[in-house]
Amino acid sequence: MDKHTITYRGASFLYQPAEAETIFTPEDFTEEHKMIAKTAKRFLESKVRPLNEKIESQDFGVVKTLLDQAGELGLLAHSIPEKYDGLGLDKISKGLVGEVLGSAGSYGVAHSNHTCIATLPITYFGNEEQKQKYLPKLASGEYIGAYCLTEPNAGSDALAAQTVAKLNDAGSHYVLNGTKMFITNAAFSDTFIVYAKVDGQYFTAFIVEKNFPGLSLGAEEQKMGIKGSSTRAVIFEDCEVPIENLLGEVGKGHVIALNVLNLGRYNLGSATMGAAKYGLELALNYTKERRQFGKTIAEFTATQEKIADMAIRIYASESLQYRTAGYLEEALGGLYDSADTGLTAKRLMEYATECAICKVYGSETLDYVADEALQLHGGYGFIKEYKIEQMYRDSRINRIFEGTNEINRLMIPGNLLKAYGKGQVDLEELIKQAAAEIRAPKVGSIGVISREIEAVQAMRRVFLLCTGLAFKNYGPRMSEEQEVLMKLADIGLHLYAAESAVLRTAKAVAKDGEEKHALKVDLTKALIDDSLLEVEMAARKMVQATVSEKTVHDYVLMVTGELSRLQRSGGIQTKRSIAESVLEAEQYIS
Repeated sequence: MDKHTITYRGASFLYQPAEAETIFTPEDFTEEHKMIAKTAKRFLESKVRPLNEKIESQDFGVVKTLLDQAGELGLLAHSIPEKYDGLGLDKISKGLVGEVLGSAGSYGVAHSNHTCIATLPITYFGNEEQKQKYLPKLASGEYIGAYCLTEPNAGSDALAAQTVAKLNDAGSHYVLNGTKMFITNAAFSDTFIVYAKVDGQYFTAFIVEKNFPGLSLGAEEQKMGIKGSSTRAVIFEDCEVPIENLLGEVGKGHVIALNVLNLGRYNLGSATMGAAKYGLELALNYTKERRQFGKTIAEFTATQEKIADMAIRIYASESLQYRTAGYLEEALGGLYDSADTGLTAKRLMEYATECAICKVYGSETLDYVADEALQLHGGYGFIKEYKIEQMYRDSRINRIFEGTNEINRLMIPGNLLKAYGKGQVDLEELIKQAAAEIRAPKVGSIGVISREIEAVQAMRRVFLLCTGLAFKNYGPRMSEEQEVLMKLADIGLHLYAAESAVLRTAKAVAKDGEEKHALKVDLTKALIDDSLLEVEMAARKMVQATVSEKTVHDYVLMVTGELSRLQRSGGIQTKRSIAESVLEAEQYIS
C-alpha cells in the first residue's frame, strides 16, 4: 500500500459502516506481536510486581532501575526507528506493550509516559540532529523523558499557556520563564518536552535538558493514587535553552502538542484495557476462593452477572482498541523516517476521534471493573493488603490524564461538525437518509449475528437523527451546547464499541466457524443488548433537550421503535454462559 493513501477516513464510523475484513483484531496478531507481549509480561511479573511496595513508597531509584532494565529488553524502543537504535515496531506492538504494563500501576504510568508523549515529539517532529542526539538515549533508557504542557492556569485549555520564551541578544538561546504542573517522571527525567510562547505570542515546543541553567523542580505531589509515579512542578526561571533545541517551528507548537496527545490517548486506552483484564482476574480468583452461605461467591448468579458484565466491557474495549491500532498503523507506518512533518501531523490528527474513544471507553471500563471487583471483595477490598485496593485508587486518574473525558467526549461530535464545515462530509444528506431508513420497513437478514449487525446500523441511524435534530434546533450555536454534544458523544462511543466488537466477531466466525468462537458470539450478543439500552437512553434525553413539546413524543417513538425492535430475550442465560467460561479460565478470555 502506498504510504500516502489511507483506506478509511477518521470518524467515518459515525455515518457509514466498515467491513469486517478491513479491521485489525487481536486474532490477527503475528508471532512478532506475541513475542513483544511475552517479553513485556515476563518483565512485569519477574521485575516490576515484586518491587511494587518499594515503588509505591516513592523509591524513584527503583523506578529508574526498572526503566533501565526495560531499555535493555527493548521495551522503551518500540516506537523509535531502527536508524536511531530503536525497534521501529508497529502501533499494534506499541499497544501490546502498553496493555501488558497497564496493570503495573505507577511503574506503568512512568513507562508509558516516557515511550509515548515524552519521546514521540522528537520521533515525529525532531530534525535529524535532534533525533541523532536524543532518540538512541531515550530508546536505551539512558535518558528518561517528560512532557510539560499543563500549567497552573492552563489545563484543558492548553493553548492558554503563560510560560514564555524570548531569544537572547546573542541569538544563541531562548530564555524560558514559567511553571508547568503535574509533570510525570519529573524527579528522574533527563529531557523535558516544553511548550512556551515565544515573545508571549507564538506557541512553540522545546527540548529542555534537566541540567540547563534555570530549570528546577517543585515538591513531590502527594496523590490519591499512582503514588509511585513522580509528579512535580517544573519551574523555569530564566532557563537557557540553545536555539538548536527548538522543536519544529516557532508558532507551530500546537501541531506537536495536540497531535502527539492523540497517540497518548490511544496509549492510555491500551493501558486501561490491560489493567481492566487484571482487575477481572483479581475478582475471579477471590470469588472462587471466598465462601459464604456454604458456597463460593462465584456460584451466586448475581456474582456471575457482574463477572459477565466486566468481560463484556473488556471485549468491547479490546476490540475498539486494536481496530484503532490498525488504523493508526495504516496511517503512520510509513512515516517513521519521513521529513514531511506536515503529512505526519495530518496523519496523527486523522484518527483523533477514535483515539479519544480509546481513552474514554478504556478509562471508564477500568473504573467500572475496579469498582465491581472491589465490591466482590467486600470489606477486604478496602484493605491495603489486597491488590484491588491500589487498583481502585490508581484507576481514577485515567479519566483526567491526556485531556479529561469531558474534553475528549466533545471531540467526538465536534470533529464530525468540523468535517461538515469543511465540506468533507455531506451531513445533511446523511441525516435525511438515516431518517428515511428509520421510517422504512426493515428486511431481516440471516446469520449468526445478523441482529447485531443490524443493531449497529440502527445505532448509527439514531446518532444521525439526533445530530440532525440538534443541528436544526441550534444551527451554528450547536458547538456551544455542551450538554447536547455530550449525549451525542455517548451514542458515538457505544456505536464505535459495538461495531468494533461485531466486526471482530463476524471476521472470526467467517474464518473459523461459529463453534470455535461461541464465546465471542455470546459476548457480542450481550454487548448489543446493553448498548441498545444505553443508546436509547442517551437519544431520548437528546430528543427531550432539542425538540418542541409538540414533536417530542413523535421523535421519542422513532428512537425507541428503531432500537427496541432489536431487543431479544435470553440475556440472563447468555451472561451466565459468559461467566461460566471466564470463571473456568480464571482470567479474561474471548
